[in-house]
Amino acid sequence: MNPFDDLSALVTAALGQLQAQGVLPEGQDLARVQVEPPRDAAHGDAATNAALILAKAAGAKPMDIAAALAVALEGAPEVDAAVAAAPGFVNLSMRRSFWLRRVPDILAAGALYGRSDQGGGQKVNVEFCSANPTGPLHVGHARGAVFGDALSSLLQHVGYEVTREYYINDGGAQIDTLARTIHHRYREALGMDVGPLPAGYYPLAELVPVAEAIARRDGDRWVMAPEEEWLEAFGQEAVQAMMRRIKGDLAALGIHHDVFSSERRLRSGGEVDAALARLDEQGLIYEGVLPAPKGKPIEDWEPTPQLLFRATAYGDDIDRPLKRSNGAWTYFAADLAYHFDKYERGFNAMIDVLGADHGGYVKRMQAGVRALSKEEARLDVMLCQLVKLMDGGQPLKMSKRAGRIVTLKDVVDEVGKDVFRFIMLTRKNDAALEFDLVKVKEQSKDNPVFYVQYAHARISSVFRNAAGEGIETGPPALMAADLDRLSDPLELALIRQAAGFPRIVTQAAEAREPHRIAFFLHELAGQFHALWTTGKERQELRFIVAEDAGLTAARLAMLAAVQTVLAAGLKLIGVEPVEEMH
Repeated sequence: MNPFDDLSALVTAALGQLQAQGVLPEGQDLARVQVEPPRDAAHGDAATNAALILAKAAGAKPMDIAAALAVALEGAPEVDAAVAAAPGFVNLSMRRSFWLRRVPDILAAGALYGRSDQGGGQKVNVEFCSANPTGPLHVGHARGAVFGDALSSLLQHVGYEVTREYYINDGGAQIDTLARTIHHRYREALGMDVGPLPAGYYPLAELVPVAEAIARRDGDRWVMAPEEEWLEAFGQEAVQAMMRRIKGDLAALGIHHDVFSSERRLRSGGEVDAALARLDEQGLIYEGVLPAPKGKPIEDWEPTPQLLFRATAYGDDIDRPLKRSNGAWTYFAADLAYHFDKYERGFNAMIDVLGADHGGYVKRMQAGVRALSKEEARLDVMLCQLVKLMDGGQPLKMSKRAGRIVTLKDVVDEVGKDVFRFIMLTRKNDAALEFDLVKVKEQSKDNPVFYVQYAHARISSVFRNAAGEGIETGPPALMAADLDRLSDPLELALIRQAAGFPRIVTQAAEAREPHRIAFFLHELAGQFHALWTTGKERQELRFIVAEDAGLTAARLAMLAAVQTVLAAGLKLIGVEPVEEMH
């Protein structure tokens, strides 16, 4: 389905001819030979670096090999022209027939267009969102959630076996603080004069119903009870309530995780000890003293012996502490146990989607995964930058806008799931992103999600008009269309763009960059809108030509292929294509 696979096969066959002719030696490694679109579209449909890659082993000049390769390629049936270009590229221009036959390929594949077995069924664990269960999700959390979900879909589309995972940070000091917050609200619900929340507690309205439910169920049982009797139970009730809210907010975005892992379970079940024992067996744990923190001196800092992981043996800048001064495991120790648990579940490929504030955590976790798996597993960490929420070009100060746009749910309720998801993918994950509540709802070409959705809806309107005129628009009629009737450069440009979807999918998966799909869809929509506009100015380019059924059928087949690609791309990033704009 990928036209660039066909072009690569053409180049490989031509290189085989040169080997048979003695121009190139036999048995050369072709792994680095690429066939890609040229940077300048004026240079043709594709360019290959084969001559540059193979010249040294052949003992020849790149331009000499390029010239011979161009001659060999020009003999292929669908090659219109092959031109050697300095310093050793070969630019290829394909005949119209090469691109026209992509239309039935797309129509036959339908929603599966762009799928491949690139991943070979390899298991991949993608952990994303994983917001602390101490409050509802906000827009910053949601960027990582959308990115992780779209990346998971992308990897599945190219043949990986993907597990979407959420790590619940339900252990440690923050959950104790959450429990104390609930206890305060619980006494308040019983009518006691408890005063304002103490500093550091969680001032969340969502916690009040949890406390009220405990008060109704248990009465004053916990008012005078010592903390150790209620702390864990109150904390877990709060976590469960927050996770119900978080799961609901994610569901509103069309996001569902396959696995929810608990930090508390790891800490209490001995998994931390098991993971560190594995490191200790390798001589990677020792009692030591870390150097003083860099930068401004800390007055009360003093060298203290600590249990350390020898992270520097795996590329980290310093070794990392595993225990606090009070004897409790550090968060890093728990995270090591969590990733060892993933490895033991069969995941040699792991992807963590984290906020940009976790940048300093990357090296130590990658070192830990390499050590725990004895170099069998690898961890990729994708950092998502912050989202700047705007309102008509002005920063939205959420703390001063009570009751509006405070949580993710508020934003999704206001702009809709599809708009939110698409806009979250209009920038690379590690680039800052602005989300303007006014602009994302504008129906203009400056709004990328509208621009793409409008292209899909416009094509639907063409088919409604065709059906209204009694024109057959079913798959048999479209597959039987004489595509040779399509000859205008704008039509061919649109088909070339649509046919490039499989290549974009493959590259986006390799680079872990789902935003490339959104970019591609915007470019494809632009090509379509350009043809639509030209057709209004030039009657001969209109899609429905009443006096020429054959040309109409060919153009409808072309539009069906473009709409198929638009729909496939939108669904890949979790956005529903629309038939009409309202």
